[in-house]
Amino acid sequence: MVSVNQLSVEFGGFTLFKDVSFLVNPKDKIGLAGKNGAGKSTLLKILAGVQTPTSGTLSCAKDVKIGYLPQHMKHDDTGTVWDEVEKAFGELKTLEKEIDYLNEQLGKRTDYESQSYLDLIHQVSDKSERLNMLGGANYASGIEVTLKGLGFERDDFTRLTSEFSGGWRMRIQLAKILLQKPDVFLLDEPTNHLDIESIQWFEEFLKNYSGAVVLVSHDRAFLDNITKRTIEIQMGKIYDYKASYTRYLELREERKEQQMAAYRNQQKLIEDTEKFIERFRYQATKAVQVQSRIKQLEKLDRIEVDEFDKSALRIKFPPAPHAGSITLEGKHVSKSYGEHEVLSDVDFTIERGEKVAFIGRNGEGKTTMARMIMNEISFTGSIKLGHQVKIGYFAQNQADLLDESVSVLETIDRVAVGDVRLKIRDLLGAFMFSGEAVDKKVSVLSGGERTRLAMVKLLLEPVNLLILDEPTNHLDIRSKELLKQAVKDFEGTVVVVSHDREFLDGLVDKVYEFRHKKMKEHLGGIYEFLERKKMESLKEMELQKPNGKAVKAKDNGGENQGAKLSYEQRKEISRRVKKAQQQVEKCEKKIAQLEENIVELDRLMQIPQNASDPEFVRKYQELNVLLEKEMEQWETCQQELDEAELEKRKLD
Repeated sequence: MVSVNQLSVEFGGFTLFKDVSFLVNPKDKIGLAGKNGAGKSTLLKILAGVQTPTSGTLSCAKDVKIGYLPQHMKHDDTGTVWDEVEKAFGELKTLEKEIDYLNEQLGKRTDYESQSYLDLIHQVSDKSERLNMLGGANYASGIEVTLKGLGFERDDFTRLTSEFSGGWRMRIQLAKILLQKPDVFLLDEPTNHLDIESIQWFEEFLKNYSGAVVLVSHDRAFLDNITKRTIEIQMGKIYDYKASYTRYLELREERKEQQMAAYRNQQKLIEDTEKFIERFRYQATKAVQVQSRIKQLEKLDRIEVDEFDKSALRIKFPPAPHAGSITLEGKHVSKSYGEHEVLSDVDFTIERGEKVAFIGRNGEGKTTMARMIMNEISFTGSIKLGHQVKIGYFAQNQADLLDESVSVLETIDRVAVGDVRLKIRDLLGAFMFSGEAVDKKVSVLSGGERTRLAMVKLLLEPVNLLILDEPTNHLDIRSKELLKQAVKDFEGTVVVVSHDREFLDGLVDKVYEFRHKKMKEHLGGIYEFLERKKMESLKEMELQKPNGKAVKAKDNGGENQGAKLSYEQRKEISRRVKKAQQQVEKCEKKIAQLEENIVELDRLMQIPQNASDPEFVRKYQELNVLLEKEMEQWETCQQELDEAELEKRKLD
């Protein structure tokens, strides 16, 4: 579908890629892997046609549609959320207008036998067929489902896009791309601005999507759940693995061991050859052998080894100063922005040494609570810090608070104390500041670089309460692992606002869910919480009558009642699946019959007397209208079938 042939990219004498070739096949789910700076985003830009390579070719099959979501984009939209997303259906809207215009022209014409009249009829037929293929007038339901899946409420649909943050506006652009249904999705860090619920919805969408997906992500769980193939970019070359990200890491280690063995053998050969040349260079009797060995070395294809540092650089936070047994306590906490209430009468207690996650959809109050704990915004109720609690806070805007007049190295040198001063360059290197980059002024750093520098700075400050608000957004997988280990080893209390499940897994032992203006406490890790939420939602579904009204389950004793509910639920869902299948089949039969009738009428319309018969033309138009309505009905039934089958799979 998309073919990359002998691709090379150079920047000022530096070669990023050299003679790279691979194919993107229909339905491929590909993750791009490699160190920061390896060229993952550049490769996506080339695939999207945004950037041209130095040499090589990129070819696509005819009519292949590509949807590209860059990591950073400029937003120039000015309408409402709905208006902006509706632009995804530009072709559909144009077709609707053209069909309306053509029908209007047909109504005015009386020259039924003319060729131009027949041409109009054919144009209406062709455009109606294309309109039905694109979803017809049923696109509104697709917009609603997509926006809700990405975390928007119905009330948000009519709000101006300018009222939303950059992260939410990124979701609007993502919704547009999803609704355009491209043949190939190119996604650069798509989860950076999504919460856990939206990521899970997005995962299901991509897993079930019929097209191809090529993505760059530092969310390991996201990669594992979607990708079936991993293309690693390393030292200007690519290595193609038919495996998900975690399996790719295992296979890469095996390849590296083989590569190192071959490298050591080659180095031994080179060393022995050079010794022979040096020893017999000036002996006439060995001149032929010496020249032969010299030519052998010149022709040798030297094995290069990736300079990826496998050494386990282990950074620890300074020892946490002693504090009281209660770190944080909130009572009757409420917060409103004007008439919009975010949190209402919340109570919570976080004890010393606990590591907790704040989880919930964006806008439910996670960051607001973090800022209230820091006393950055006003609220009602009380939040009390425990005895001698000292906070280290990483905010989403932490990068803006750095001193722009000093260098990267000076920024860290100011806060580093003790033995860690000897490891400053190693620590900066782990967070992608190496070589001359440590001498760059903060003022010239990108947003991502500033975020990473702020994280390094936080790693060195002696505190006993860490509050981390989306700390992993601009970190690669290795940097995240480094930070995660440091937080795990930290002796103090930790509060993490994050949507990164892989980062939270094994790190937190309690989850606070922000929902419906409340904080609900869940004991256990992040995957236990997610599994429990799935069970809770199923339980809620079990207690729903077919008409949607909740009923109270009778208490027949624990597990037996749960089994009964599960059986009844399975029975109900199976009934829904069967009914939906029948409805879809019924619609498909009607559509097939209507299409046959229209084809026959098309044939008969070639006869002049039929084309000039108003009754004949009216019947032809009526059949097209019936076909359009039946297609809409089929889409509705198919959506109901998809939803019922998804619920059935969850139970299975």
